Amino acid sequence: MSEYGGSTRVFGQYGAGGRVISIGLRRHPLKDLYHSLLTASWARLALVFALVYLSVNGIFALGFFFLAEGIENARPGSFLDAFFFSLQTMTATEYRPMAAKTIAVQLLTGAEGFARWFGLALGAGIIFTKFSHPRPRVLFSRVAVVASREGEPALMFRMANERATHIVDAKVRVMLVWNERAGEDEEVRRAHDLPLWRGDSALFSHTWTAIHPIGPESPLAGQGSPALEDAEAELIVSLTGYDEGLSRTIHARHVYRADQILWNVRFREIVYALPNGVRSIDYRKFHQVVPLDSGRRPEKSGGRADRARG
Repeated sequence: MSEYGGSTRVFGQYGAGGRVISIGLRRHPLKDLYHSLLTASWARLALVFALVYLSVNGIFALGFFFLAEGIENARPGSFLDAFFFSLQTMTATEYRPMAAKTIAVQLLTGAEGFARWFGLALGAGIIFTKFSHPRPRVLFSRVAVVASREGEPALMFRMANERATHIVDAKVRVMLVWNERAGEDEEVRRAHDLPLWRGDSALFSHTWTAIHPIGPESPLAGQGSPALEDAEAELIVSLTGYDEGLSRTIHARHVYRADQILWNVRFREIVYALPNGVRSIDYRKFHQVVPLDSGRRPEKSGGRADRARG
């Protein structure tokens, strides 16, 4: 606990390069439970539902265990019979061979029926909301590269739309976050927006290579891989757009650490023209890079051809 009565939490991104400790914030896990369940993976959500289901049945089974004399054909002192009776009540099945025969047991079965109805309503709402929540299917290259592009150095990374539908009015923003010296003994973490040659696209359907020219005004000018790693630099990428298939706005983000920014390499060409004039995109090479002196033509997927391709 902090001196302010709040919690201390260690978390990663923004930035993940240096661990950040949050002090003095009051956490309310129960108030954020709905948000946590919506953002959890399906496997974790299924595990939580299973644990809640078994726990509720176990709690009511304890009540039935102490009221075993009021359950027809239940063996006295058998928690297993009490648990199975609770399962029958929770699933609203017929009680064969066990059945309630006292008012106390009937009242407890009514309470468990209410818990079943309440849990079903909450669970169905969470699952429906999770199904209807749009999930972006944007693929980011595993690495970003720094290489010469049209006569000047440039930072580049790839994106791909994994859905068959189009993303309309897509916009990309890139922010560089790193540690800077603010004085002789003071170091602060600052963020810089990196302008792109093209930060928006009217239609994002297949691949898109974002390019930041490293000119004199760029914070990356004169930098190298060791300097970025020493500064615990990160590139935070944010993409927004309107998904035609979902009819909703989607958001996708990705973070490149300093060791994921490669210098003097380029992405492999993935767009090819077939003999029949149709263009083919080989996503198997989407993450692959080659040295600049490999003797091949630099790919055009990040230049004007790709910007027109969208």
